[in-house]
Amino acid sequence: MAQIGEFIVSQWMLFAALAIILGLLIKSFLGDAGITNINPSRAIQLINHEDAVVLDVRLDDEFKEGHVLDSVHIPVGLLQNRIQELDQYKAKPIIVNCRSGHRSTSACGVLRKQGFSSVYKLQGGILAWKNANLPLTKS
Repeated sequence: MAQIGEFIVSQWMLFAALAIILGLLIKSFLGDAGITNINPSRAIQLINHEDAVVLDVRLDDEFKEGHVLDSVHIPVGLLQNRIQELDQYKAKPIIVNCRSGHRSTSACGVLRKQGFSSVYKLQGGILAWKNANLPLTKS
């Protein structure tokens, strides 16, 4: 048993890397608490049958290149300060999208902390929407 302790102490950097990797693996398996990842076809169902609101958290230039029809646009960096603009949608499902799905994770966290109960993340973001050949608008 003492040899194992000595080995761990002498190879502490390897064990630190192992701990980090294991933590990241556990996080990826558990997912983001309270956030449901959905694909574009499920998003369409929520929009059509449950009157879901699409929140686009991309930058202004990205939004102007094309977005989901009737989506609400608040860049992720401004969401905390502009959260009151979404209060009217608290009772509705909210689908959050960005370009590829990374920024929307933090936006979903902000929404959950502010009491939004039905928060969905468009997995793959607007790129997945485009790959599914779904329409975008520039108006």
